[in-house]
Amino acid sequence: MATGNINVSVENIFPLIKKFLYSDHEIFLRELISNATDATLKMKHLTTIGETDVAYGDPKIEVKIDKENKTLHVIDQGIGMTKEEVEKYINEVAFSGAEEFLEKYKDSAKDSGIIGHFGLGFYSAFMVANKVEIITKSYKDEPAAHWVCEGTTQFTLEEADKKERGTEIILHINEDDKEFLEENRIRELLVKYNKFMPIPIKFGTKEEELELPEDAPEDAKPETKTVDNIINNPNPAWTKQPTELEDKDYKDFYRELYPMQFEDPLFHIHLNVDYPFNLTGILYFPKMSQDMNIQRDKIQLYQNQVFVTDNVEGIVPEFLTMLRGVIDSPDIPLNVSRSYLQADGAVKKISSYITRKVADKLKSLFNNNREDFEKKWNDIKIVIEYGMLSEEKFFEKADKFALYPTVDDKYFTYDELQEKIKENQTDKDGNLVILYASNQDQQHSYIESAKEKGYEVLLLDSPIVSHLLQKLETSKENISFVRVDSDHVDNLIKKDEDKISKLSDEEKEKLKADFAKVVPEKYTVQLEAMDSNAAPLIITQPEFMRRMKEMQQTGGGGMFGMGNMPEMYNLVVNTNHQLISEILNTKTEKKQKRLIKQSLDLARLSQNLLKGEELTAFIKRSFEMVK
Repeated sequence: MATGNINVSVENIFPLIKKFLYSDHEIFLRELISNATDATLKMKHLTTIGETDVAYGDPKIEVKIDKENKTLHVIDQGIGMTKEEVEKYINEVAFSGAEEFLEKYKDSAKDSGIIGHFGLGFYSAFMVANKVEIITKSYKDEPAAHWVCEGTTQFTLEEADKKERGTEIILHINEDDKEFLEENRIRELLVKYNKFMPIPIKFGTKEEELELPEDAPEDAKPETKTVDNIINNPNPAWTKQPTELEDKDYKDFYRELYPMQFEDPLFHIHLNVDYPFNLTGILYFPKMSQDMNIQRDKIQLYQNQVFVTDNVEGIVPEFLTMLRGVIDSPDIPLNVSRSYLQADGAVKKISSYITRKVADKLKSLFNNNREDFEKKWNDIKIVIEYGMLSEEKFFEKADKFALYPTVDDKYFTYDELQEKIKENQTDKDGNLVILYASNQDQQHSYIESAKEKGYEVLLLDSPIVSHLLQKLETSKENISFVRVDSDHVDNLIKKDEDKISKLSDEEKEKLKADFAKVVPEKYTVQLEAMDSNAAPLIITQPEFMRRMKEMQQTGGGGMFGMGNMPEMYNLVVNTNHQLISEILNTKTEKKQKRLIKQSLDLARLSQNLLKGEELTAFIKRSFEMVK
């Protein structure tokens, strides 16, 4: 029996401290199973290259709870360790056995999946245990070793009588960490961190029904047998080649990732690259809501099939964090600050690759089945529009598949739209004016007025549309987007046409003064000569002011403080309408004010601006007027 002190020197304590900077103790199990996986994969690699004639077999990792003795066991059938290797790899803290193995076999072990540099490693066990034992036997023909440490720098190391190859870690759980002796808690952690580990993980047993023979009676009950309860899928879909998978496989894997999600994804994108970095994964487009925040944190980041985090900000482009799926890469640096991640060269390349793959997939879907792409547009547009705003390269690619739907359910690409409307919607200065609505019901009368002029009206209703329009206007030449309710229809697209007003200048001055006595200050009165059959009063909201306010409210853009400004409107008075002439010529001031108030409230009602006490007063006044 040997005794000694663990070699914790100034040089190697700091890497260890950095790795211990976790507030959550639960990661200890992830680390121990990662080590067990390493040991098993090392054994597989050595047998594959003929380094040993020991049979690899069909190894698994087992996790056991012994409540009576308050211990948790992690057992593998991997490479094992000799007594000397325990001295070297366990007692010399922060000396990575996996890194040395990879260096020794770097040419042949490149794709072996060994993850030894991953995390806290073996010593994370002391986060939850006051005493840890290792019983291990190497694949070499040498005696087994038994190592014991009670959380100090002292240990004991002696021979053991273990006969089978592999390692057993025994954790004597602290009183404060008894939760890790509960089956449900351990099962939860295994599913969270190790659901897709490459080696089968056994956690207890389960009963499995045997198939009945063909000649069995109808009322025969199938027999059962006790089998290992394997909690993980060692061969998840993302580790396979796309040619090996069918659409059903991708949907089944989506269910495996999100068992509580009942809707199928719209489509998937399979990531698979090994140069200049290693990355695999599958991303899914789910049906999107208009809420940009509720969707996030659904992409899971793995490193060699070990779960790391579902916060992939800095690795996946921000606009794609609303997607779901898995990304697995050994080339993403872990346990570092977000600012470091954003500056890391490999991460930038990975982010650019993912952006390109998503853009290429969307273009392919558009080209191959445009009709289906149009049907899915409202469910995916928020991601595409956000990407066009935040990623310049994506914006350039999206120009070929981003769609602009109309209020009549027609879909155009930008080039198609431009060709369709350029003749009728080019103003007197040669600028293309693209009309749009954000709410088809609330802006119905304005939409109809524009359509009567032969104008095409888009329906753009996403929460970031104001930002997107600003981006498009600065990226394209001689275009402007104008919402249909931002002015009366004759002013939306200025032509070389002047309407003649029935009223003289003196009558206009008197009319404006009459309206000023009744109309609230937030309305700017504008007298306009329009068709006599157009509405007598129209409420509009200036495009620039409204858009800047919307941009400020949705974050970024806009003018300082504009998001808190009160709503301002234009009240357009049609000087050619008969009602306006009646208001002007009304003899009594009381009746005139009543007509103006009633007409204003009707205009407000059409814009959904009449509410509460004012709506009640309007209804009462209307009934009185029809008596």
